[in-house]
Amino acid sequence: MKIIFFDIDGTLIGQGTRKMSESTIAAIEKARANGHVCMINTGRARVLVGSDIRDQVEFDGFLMGCGTMVEYHNEILLHKSFTEEEAIRIMDGIKRYRIDAILEGPESNYCDGLDKFETDTFRKYIGRLDKNTYTTWDKAVGKFDKFFCYVDNLEHMQEFQEEFSDLLDVIDRENHFFEIVPKGYSKASAIRFMTERLGMDMQDTVAIGDSNNDLPMLECAQTAIAMGNSSKEVLEIADYVTSDCKADGIWNALEWLGVLDN
Repeated sequence: MKIIFFDIDGTLIGQGTRKMSESTIAAIEKARANGHVCMINTGRARVLVGSDIRDQVEFDGFLMGCGTMVEYHNEILLHKSFTEEEAIRIMDGIKRYRIDAILEGPESNYCDGLDKFETDTFRKYIGRLDKNTYTTWDKAVGKFDKFFCYVDNLEHMQEFQEEFSDLLDVIDRENHFFEIVPKGYSKASAIRFMTERLGMDMQDTVAIGDSNNDLPMLECAQTAIAMGNSSKEVLEIADYVTSDCKADGIWNALEWLGVLDN
């Protein structure tokens, strides 16, 4: 029996769509019917893993927010959030270093109005998001688990990272975008937590992803599968490269893995 961890964006669904392909849904259903455990492992906080994802196909569980929340069969097994004191310190640092950020929590995302951002780049990024998934910055204290940000001046990010090295881990998402999580938490820490919780062997773990925040889980799992549309760094460490997510990538990956055989 394998325990298989799937990223969402660029892996289960492609850019410009919220729908999994029919072959993706069929592959996951078949793998689970054959006794394998299928779990989402995403950078999205819980507020962005709603019915639009959950109702398409059944998963055994959800590892969310880069390892800050783990849900298994509708039960929350782990939740790591910043304390009020930590949150205030982080929010102050974001402002001092002129970083544009959206704070991500299980119930909401938090950000200032578009006119408060430093850059047009992040203003355009936020403008594409669903307004129903976030609320105002001032309500974020003690309610966010991670954050996504952009900075024009990379020296500002380096200084921020050095000041908060005791509290935060920084994931470079390329092109001046960063994903920032509590120190010691990642998609890999979530895999280790879940595998131990289920009493399974790390030798049976499989990770499937496409972007740089998937690197920890791909390096952690026994078998690393990269989507055809993956970043260069992901392609370099993969045991197998499947096709693009819009070209039966998940079906081809699970067929190669052998979990679709009856």
